[in-house]
Amino acid sequence: MICRVWHGWTNHMNADAYEHLLREEVFQGIAGRKIPGYRGIELLRREAGGEVEFSTVMWFESLDAVRTFAGPTYEQAVVPPAARALLSHFDATSAHYEVKIPRREPAS
Repeated sequence: MICRVWHGWTNHMNADAYEHLLREEVFQGIAGRKIPGYRGIELLRREAGGEVEFSTVMWFESLDAVRTFAGPTYEQAVVPPAARALLSHFDATSAHYEVKIPRREPAS
């Protein structure tokens, strides 16, 4: 399992619009691609000084699945133009981690 982590920052005025864009367009577009080995995405948001920081955590079965999503230069960030317009700055690359102990749901 591979975890892909990326960060972007926006001002307070654009934060809700950016989150809405991710939820309603970007994430649905990714899911709609039906990439083999793609296992989902999580969105994190926090106040960071005078800005709002967003982090995305994506889950893939392999680096090949990541390459299918991002292309041969898979470390490069994938930031659509509409998202770029709302961000003040963002990571140019994403970090990729090999998951050694996967998250498990608590037993009921």
